[in-house]
Amino acid sequence: MTANSTPTPTTDPDRRTTDDHGHDIVSPLQAAILTVSTSRAEADGAVDDPGGDHIESLFEEAGHRVVDRRLVADNIGQIQRALDDLLDDDTVDLVVTTGGTGATADDVTPDAVSDRFDRELPGFGELFRQLSYEEIGPRTIASRATGGIARDTPVFVLPGSTNAVELATEAIILPEAPHLVGLATRHLVE
Repeated sequence: MTANSTPTPTTDPDRRTTDDHGHDIVSPLQAAILTVSTSRAEADGAVDDPGGDHIESLFEEAGHRVVDRRLVADNIGQIQRALDDLLDDDTVDLVVTTGGTGATADDVTPDAVSDRFDRELPGFGELFRQLSYEEIGPRTIASRATGGIARDTPVFVLPGSTNAVELATEAIILPEAPHLVGLATRHLVE
């Protein structure tokens, strides 16, 4: 898919195939990135978003594309409104959020996003924390990274650090997302 081509719905038969085991695959993926940061959302002028930029570059390097990017403050209402818009867009195959997953009172991203899950994917957060432990040790317990399916769309909630974004995206999301998107939307094309 070229960078200038128009995004197509997740149900587009030109992007849907099966793997060697007959499992549904959607590729190339069309992702949306939602960055949660009050300081960045309230900044004047150009905004530095290293986590969001890194997610986008990793998706593009893997042959996928980012079709939407949003930036909101650490506010449940703002997060949910932005997420709802992305979930209602039939060209968004999956959503990756970055920021607001820690243990402080204003880290509300997991709370805001989990409220939208139809089905939680507890293995995502568990695996992320296991892999993070290998890098940062027991500090990983402060991460509330999570994942789930909301309105037939996989959503991954990541910390804001570029190291965490890289780990989750390279080790978990990119290898599994084409299959996960296929599974989450199979009923729409059967």
